[in-house]
Amino acid sequence: MCGIIGYTGPREAGPILLQGLSRLEYRGYDSAGLALHNCHGLVTRKLAGRVGGLQESLQRTPVQGLSGIAHTRWATHGAPNERNAHPHVDCHDRIALVHNGIIENADALRAALEQKGTPSGPRPTRRPWCI
Repeated sequence: MCGIIGYTGPREAGPILLQGLSRLEYRGYDSAGLALHNCHGLVTRKLAGRVGGLQESLQRTPVQGLSGIAHTRWATHGAPNERNAHPHVDCHDRIALVHNGIIENADALRAALEQKGTPSGPRPTRRPWCI
């Protein structure tokens, strides 16, 4: 079973999300990650390993945001590595998501997306909600 926590509000989201992940960690996990939303867009940190490693990473290179999601994963499908850790983001770093369980048709979805190709064009640089 994975653990998911989210926060949006007036306080820094990172410490709240990490505290939530720490409280869930008693169940044992092999990867952890979070995505924070700020004026520059999404910032994602994830790694294979325990929540403590994620906390150390954020202490070395802090990020800020007033909303975000976080996830701890126990690999039931796919290796326990950074690529498979959640959150997953879209190719423009605009959407981050986490999920529990196995997506049964993942191979078919991946093949359909690969057949369509990667969207092209410049990434947006200015966020309309930033002043």
